[in-house]
Amino acid sequence: MNDHSQAGPAIALAGVNLSLGQGAARVHILKDIDLHIGTGEAVGLVGPSGSGKSTLLMVMAGLERADTGNVTVAGATLNKLDEDALARFRGRNVGIVFQSFHLIPTMTALENVAVPLELAGIADAEARARAELASVGLAARVDHYPAQLSGGEQQRVALARASAAGPKLLLADEPTGNLDAETGRQVIDLLFDLAGRHGATLLLITHDPALASRCSRGVEMLDGRLREAHG
Repeated sequence: MNDHSQAGPAIALAGVNLSLGQGAARVHILKDIDLHIGTGEAVGLVGPSGSGKSTLLMVMAGLERADTGNVTVAGATLNKLDEDALARFRGRNVGIVFQSFHLIPTMTALENVAVPLELAGIADAEARARAELASVGLAARVDHYPAQLSGGEQQRVALARASAAGPKLLLADEPTGNLDAETGRQVIDLLFDLAGRHGATLLLITHDPALASRCSRGVEMLDGRLREAHG
């Protein structure tokens, strides 16, 4: 399934710059970013708050457009896609896990996972959603709403939602930020397990050096610029 992506990196950013805001309040957030991440690699992205980590993730997901440079993800050049094509690309290729879960409160766990699959035109959405929820230990909770679930369970639903389509890329932005240490460890174990099972490339944003060290490679962001992290 991933044959065509073996020819090049899963993510290739070249000369990426991005500024946000208007007029005098405009801030240059990403500065001349070059980054290659290989297919199936797990990369930990660390750096202080406000350094541009989350914005970089949004660019990789096609949720923010770079002002300059090329953004190629899973063989697609994102800067050449219109909004509809980007949405289709995300639905099939990118899974995102946020710090604050981002579940829809009026939908059950099953619906939170199945509805994005249906929107992406993926067959057997409900069966896939059930299987993915079972794989994160929530088979008995599929009909529960987010308010009926603990924080750790909500993040497991978010993991299932991110991975159910079998994406080529899993992006996780501080996925343990709202969880206690033990629950966070369980969620990270699941994240690595899901990435491995789906053969996905993983980018993990974290403040925790111990979590970053579980990745095959570390990258550090400081004031909008990237450097390889050592040690």
